[in-house]
Amino acid sequence: MEQEPILIFGLRPVDVATMLAALAAMAVMVAVWAATTVRDPMRGRVKALQERREQLKAGITASRRRSSVAAKAEATDFMREVLKKLSVLQDEQMREAQTKLAQAGIRSKDAIVMLLFARLVCPIFIGGGMVLAVYVFNMFDTYSNMTQMLIAGGSLYGGYKAPDIFVQNLISKRSDAIRKGLPDALDLLVICAEAGLTVDAAFNRVARELGAGYPELGDEFALTAIELGFLVERRQAFENLANRVALESVRGVVTTMIQTEKYGTPLASSLRVLSAEFRNERMMRAEEKAARLPAIMTVPLILFILPVLFVVILGPAACSISDSL
Repeated sequence: MEQEPILIFGLRPVDVATMLAALAAMAVMVAVWAATTVRDPMRGRVKALQERREQLKAGITASRRRSSVAAKAEATDFMREVLKKLSVLQDEQMREAQTKLAQAGIRSKDAIVMLLFARLVCPIFIGGGMVLAVYVFNMFDTYSNMTQMLIAGGSLYGGYKAPDIFVQNLISKRSDAIRKGLPDALDLLVICAEAGLTVDAAFNRVARELGAGYPELGDEFALTAIELGFLVERRQAFENLANRVALESVRGVVTTMIQTEKYGTPLASSLRVLSAEFRNERMMRAEEKAARLPAIMTVPLILFILPVLFVVILGPAACSISDSL
């Protein structure tokens, strides 16, 4: 009798090996593409400035800008009127939304109205659409009633939380970018303080030096330097910096700067101690990630590497055994 071929999930071993090899090749291509296309943080800004300069030279942006600004203003006014009628524009919610948007790097006042309007509209569209799909179009009629209720309720809650999740994601990415450049910024501040520069000039100089490598931190330092120049209380400028960045390390720097301004303590020595602490913290975070790497690589190793290795090693032997039988 002819022996039946061995099947894995309904597929022959050769087909499984081909699929795994294709996945491995695709993963290698994605890794090579990600390594060769590193995004320059200043390339987009330089390109935008060049395009803007060329448009101004051509003299063709006046009407376009007026029309786009007018359309945006009309849309924002409509959102604001809807929120006012529904009594959603409360001072506490406005302050909370403004703080979160500032931490995400969005400083437009219209963005606050857009965020609150998105909180109102997203549950209606996302949750309402899912409720229609579940109870009107019967797209999930094979599920139980409890599962259908969970799907509808989860979609409503997810629609309400979607704008906040999006903003929180922006805050996390921006905070990580600022955390990476903070030790270098403190070293530059120490050099500027030892060179005899004032705090305003030191922040401005560090902002210019860090603009290429860490644009987020450079923007924050530049804004702090501007506020130090025109605010009556310099303490307020440092507190604004702490409110715009969701990092405890920045709050520690702000506390040090405020104490230095108040008591006249040496700025360079305090910043040097903070810089050493932040560098040690960054090294400990890198060591922690390196220690987690073996556990993280276990699942890809089992799913992608070991099956291909077994096919390559045992495949010829299995083929020869099947031919002999």
